[in-house]
Amino acid sequence: MLDTWTLLIIDDCAADRKIYRRYLLKDPHQSYQILEADCAEEAIALCQKMRFDVILLDFCLPDMSGLELFDRMQQKIFETSVPVIMLTGRGDEEIAVQAMKRGALDYLVKQHLTQDVLQLTVRNAIKQSCLQAQLHKTQERQRLIATTALRIRQSLNLEQILNTAVAEVQQLLKCDRVIVYQFAPDADGKIVASSVEPCRTVALCDRVGTREEAGEQRKERGKLITHSPPCTLHPAPLPLVPNTQSPIPYIYELGLCNCVSLKEQFNPKANLIVPINLSNNGNPTPKLWGLLIAHHNSGERQWQTDDAQMLNEVSVQLAIAIQQAELLAQTQAALAKEKQLNAFKSQIIATVSHEYRTPLTSILAAASTLVKHSQQLDESKQERFLGIIEQKARYMSKLVDDMLLVNQFELEKPKFQPIRLDLLQFFADLIEQERETVGDRHELIFQITGNNQDFWGDRGLLQQIFTNLISNAIKYSPDGGSVEFHLIGKESQVIFYIKDQGIGIPMADQKNLFQSFSRGSNVDTIPGTGLGLAIAKACVELHGGDITLSSQVGQGTKVTVSLPKICPIAQLSPS
Repeated sequence: MLDTWTLLIIDDCAADRKIYRRYLLKDPHQSYQILEADCAEEAIALCQKMRFDVILLDFCLPDMSGLELFDRMQQKIFETSVPVIMLTGRGDEEIAVQAMKRGALDYLVKQHLTQDVLQLTVRNAIKQSCLQAQLHKTQERQRLIATTALRIRQSLNLEQILNTAVAEVQQLLKCDRVIVYQFAPDADGKIVASSVEPCRTVALCDRVGTREEAGEQRKERGKLITHSPPCTLHPAPLPLVPNTQSPIPYIYELGLCNCVSLKEQFNPKANLIVPINLSNNGNPTPKLWGLLIAHHNSGERQWQTDDAQMLNEVSVQLAIAIQQAELLAQTQAALAKEKQLNAFKSQIIATVSHEYRTPLTSILAAASTLVKHSQQLDESKQERFLGIIEQKARYMSKLVDDMLLVNQFELEKPKFQPIRLDLLQFFADLIEQERETVGDRHELIFQITGNNQDFWGDRGLLQQIFTNLISNAIKYSPDGGSVEFHLIGKESQVIFYIKDQGIGIPMADQKNLFQSFSRGSNVDTIPGTGLGLAIAKACVELHGGDITLSSQVGQGTKVTVSLPKICPIAQLSPS
């Protein structure tokens, strides 16, 4: 079916108008609705009432010249340019050329006018006018997109970028609402920006699953898939969303959703949807970040190809802005981590220099005494000085080991290597080792209940947990007393706690004690680095367990550790 174009003939000669009408209505390539005016005033009245696609204008009119009428129409009547073809008599070509310089599209000499010439001239005028209109529209669209992209990319704050984007796109498309929907890698997606407050009529699907889940869904609903548009950083222009076809197949082809209610919620008459794709570190397959969705439901809205292309181009600019914001956030996080590590290293140096000074002084004094006065000292005194050297050297060695371990935890987690352990024998051996070194003022109590079989754990990390907790219990019980170690076996986990009767920990200090270099404010002169609980917590977390602390000043401290019997890694290991 041919498009119908509206044409106005302005000529005071009725015979000429009749000829032009007959010629044009015989055109097999175009269909015309033709109106006529025999003077300038009548033509002006018609032009003010309706919009014409082409005007045939005779130069000689009874009330004003064709040039005067042309100037008046260009300046006051038409908001946009309408192609005008001047009609001249013999000898008026020079005047017609002047009209073309003012903006007329073409001119025809009446004496030489034929049916084919008139038809071709009008067709060319319509074609050129359409091309100019399309060019103007494209330029205006590019200008709006560039302005929108500039406003979107004026910030490097992701939240501000998204809020700016939805507001700008709403103005760009003149729709009811624009939202950005972000997909989570291992969880449900969510609306992260909206140009208006959410409402029921445009609520998105409650659950958006992973690509893996969507793969099975696509197989089950293969009949919905009509074609597979590529997901690229510069996606191809999206097709129109027709009234009779839901955009659900497109969503399924992207591998996004397995929600059965999505079909009803993505009303094809209401929503226009494009993906937001980020570049993927040189990988040709981009990373699907989310969706940019334009919604219109307040009245009739036929989404056009230009709307889809415009939304697509904005999504590319939005993807670039998102990637820049994420890169900045990653850089800032890396700088913060670097700053934290530098502060941590400075703390290590300060702690080592402080904690080494006292035991090193004792070692030097004991060694100097043995060298200078060994002949005057009896055997028991020599053994006492040697014992001081050994004790302080062990303390310094333990300090270095703790520092290295904490530094390893800060930089990257150490390897977790679980094996099947006999917890009864394991902890019994550790208790005996502690009993050999603990003084007479402390009593170590070991109690066992429940089923402690079938436990998987890392021997070295478990030893770190026990050693640090038991040494703290002894160290912070300077007046002696009992130190209890209880091992409780349950069906899927083991629980053990160490309880002392020492100085306790002030409530204000307890929340920070699992951080490196944190100590209670009441430790007085008791030596320590504040690393024991931090190391124990890190080792517990590698097992997938929990550690808690309860304490009262002057009444002692209880530290409880719960560990799963079989950690995820251990489940994959052979028995």
